[in-house]
Amino acid sequence: MPSFDTVSEANMVEVKNAVEQANKEITTRFDFKGSDARVEQKERDLTAYADSEFQLNQVRDVLTNKLVKRNVDVRFMDDGKIEKIGGDKVKQVIKIKNGIETEAAKKIVRIIKDSKMKVQASIQGDAVRVTGAKRDDLQAAMAMLRKEVADLPLEFNNFRD
Repeated sequence: MPSFDTVSEANMVEVKNAVEQANKEITTRFDFKGSDARVEQKERDLTAYADSEFQLNQVRDVLTNKLVKRNVDVRFMDDGKIEKIGGDKVKQVIKIKNGIETEAAKKIVRIIKDSKMKVQASIQGDAVRVTGAKRDDLQAAMAMLRKEVADLPLEFNNFRD
């Protein structure tokens, strides 16, 4: 039975490269001269540091631009609140989302069932597996999900024939 998995995963190698490029640009930019602006990465958590909220927004813009250039969808970024640390310095934790949450997975299954297509969807952990009798039905389901679910960066992998 042909099937594919609908997942939502960021390419962490590209995220790491984007963080390194952002840090390189921040160290060379004139408006950050003498400041403590930087981005650190620990697993799926990015922490942006800066001297003020304005500079923090500039650091986030640089990071976002580098992620976009490396084809990492910015919808993976989940911004935390801005925290004050020592003196006038600020930091912000940005989490990189991984997997499809339960509510979103239920929404995807509901969309597929409501479409009356000849495919079945089932939630498999943090992915949604879609199975069907024909490859064409599966490709139509992919196209429909790309159109219907705009708030999540979806990818389709593990396509089996």
